Amino acid sequence: QVQLVESGGGLVQAGGSLRLACAASGLTVSNSAMGWFRQAPGKEREFVAVISWSGASTYYADSVKGRFTISRDNAKNTAYLQMNSLKPDDTAVYYCGRGVRFSTTASLYDYWGQGTQVTVSS
Repeated sequence: QVQLVESGGGLVQAGGSLRLACAASGLTVSNSAMGWFRQAPGKEREFVAVISWSGASTYYADSVKGRFTISRDNAKNTAYLQMNSLKPDDTAVYYCGRGVRFSTTASLYDYWGQGTQVTVSS
């Protein structure tokens, strides 16, 4: 079965940290960019971070730059999103995706996980 599975979401107080993981199964991601997006209630899905296939290049949305770090372990077919200094505005469902190329555009991702809820209380 081809799938991406996110984990690590939860409820955290403002200023806290969470680490999300995105594990791929039945799907090769080691030669693809991986990205994280998020969607808050009533809002469109928005780009958060992307990492190149080698991990050498990363890019972040301005809203998370300096607080979030994307990484990957190709031996484990897994990508991560370390989220520090969380704010209530970070509350959303977080999705990982496999990129057709290194991109901030959701339409250029061909596989998506089911999402994991992150809730930040004030």
